[in-house]
Amino acid sequence: MRNKNLPLTETVYYILLVLNQPLHGYGAIQEIDRLSNGDVKIAAGTMYGAIENLLKLRWIKEVPSQDKRRRVYQITEDGKNILELETQRMQQLVKVANKFGY
Repeated sequence: MRNKNLPLTETVYYILLVLNQPLHGYGAIQEIDRLSNGDVKIAAGTMYGAIENLLKLRWIKEVPSQDKRRRVYQITEDGKNILELETQRMQQLVKVANKFGY
């Protein structure tokens, strides 16, 4: 049975992925831009809205930071679990598409 939180949006997927290391919001935006070769652009407002949602879901948590002006976040075990489920779901899609020559 599929998890009710799936599928994830591309934005949420990338945010969870980059928060495998502690990052502040702007750092996450930059890392997502780099990982996606500039294909995924996340505006600051979108990022901070997503962060609030992910905090409520307990998929990320705030972690201590040396820089008191910036809030730093990292993925939680629940976040890692949902990221793994979504990755498996996408791999299954690719496997099915490959059977059709895509």
